[in-house]
Amino acid sequence: MAAAWTSGPVSPEAVAAQLLGVLWLVAATTGPWGAAATSAAGGDETLKCEDLKVGQYICKDPQINDATQEPVNCTNYTAHVSCFPAPNITCKDFSGNETHFTGNEVGFHKPISCRNVNGYSYKVAVALSLFLGWLGADRFYLGYPALGLLKFCTVGFCGIGSLIDFILISMQIVGPSDGSSYIIDYYGTRLTRLSITNETFRKTQLYP
Repeated sequence: MAAAWTSGPVSPEAVAAQLLGVLWLVAATTGPWGAAATSAAGGDETLKCEDLKVGQYICKDPQINDATQEPVNCTNYTAHVSCFPAPNITCKDFSGNETHFTGNEVGFHKPISCRNVNGYSYKVAVALSLFLGWLGADRFYLGYPALGLLKFCTVGFCGIGSLIDFILISMQIVGPSDGSSYIIDYYGTRLTRLSITNETFRKTQLYP
């Protein structure tokens, strides 16, 4: 038997009620509390806290070492900060325990990048290059004694070499000879180099 369908006009109130119902269903399954609701309903397994989406957790600022201006737990160019899932989120914490968070508990430790420093100050290097670069003091300080002696004997290559070194050191292109990074204020003027490698690519620009 064929079902009878109403051919009359649909009221705006009914359409609005249907749309609100769909929006509520989407919000209940994909919102910040979606993981808890899905787990309680017996659907999917509770996800790990580190798999939460942006906006479902907040991480503390790293504790900075005054001497190195890097996070205190920096090891092999990586440090970790504590992250707190938002209230009413249920996920597995860093110990593997399923926890219903209130916003005050640590859910996981997020890795952040840090730098290897070995006592070379960026401010000292720039000052030496500016005032004593013609004597090669900047190159001696950074661990390039041969270039420092050559600049000393030629009075900074007649001033041209001193100017070039000052620009290179100021732009953080020339660094310490041991491959370490300058000690620069953590929230200071640090240089971040962007490069294209085999793991990155330049995305084609699309024009209308």
